[in-house]
Amino acid sequence: MKRRTFDLILTLGGGMLVVVLVVAGVLLMWGSSFANSNVHDQLAKQEIFFPPAAAFAHAQAGTEITPTMKPYLLPYAGQQLLTGTQAQAYATHFIAIHLSEMPYGGVYSKISTASRAHPTTKKLAALVTTSFQGTTLRGLLLEAYAFSVFGTIAFWAGIAAFVLGFLMLILTGLGLWHLKRTPEDTEFPARHRQPAA
Repeated sequence: MKRRTFDLILTLGGGMLVVVLVVAGVLLMWGSSFANSNVHDQLAKQEIFFPPAAAFAHAQAGTEITPTMKPYLLPYAGQQLLTGTQAQAYATHFIAIHLSEMPYGGVYSKISTASRAHPTTKKLAALVTTSFQGTTLRGLLLEAYAFSVFGTIAFWAGIAAFVLGFLMLILTGLGLWHLKRTPEDTEFPARHRQPAA
């Protein structure tokens, strides 16, 4: 095979790879933007706010704010819940703690089973409703967090695709430069002539 033909094949392959990487980068950036804006918009509609900073000053076990919540929730004090990271903090360090302080650890299946065993107990019926609502909200917030993580991964993957595309563009340019400098009669791989006997 002629060396120029080989160089041309590699250069065309590099050019196609540049196009693929740029398209992948654009799609990943779009996916990142879509995931993050969707998470923001859906959370904004819920109008959930973190407790105000004043509530953290009197953190006590068994109250709205416990001492274990402070390191995770205080940075967001008074803010509206709008991001996946905030959703994860609220679900894990606010709702989950309050659920765990309920009878039966706030586990819906346990409370529901107890309520069905004692159908006339109003307190258990109220606990079923509270546990169901808390568990559902917690699950939805954690799902928003998961989608925000996908958005972050897509963002960094998009950056990586653009960087690799740029590097491949440089290599493709060097391939074109080498193609123009290679004599037409050069073979690949190079054949070595045997010395005459």
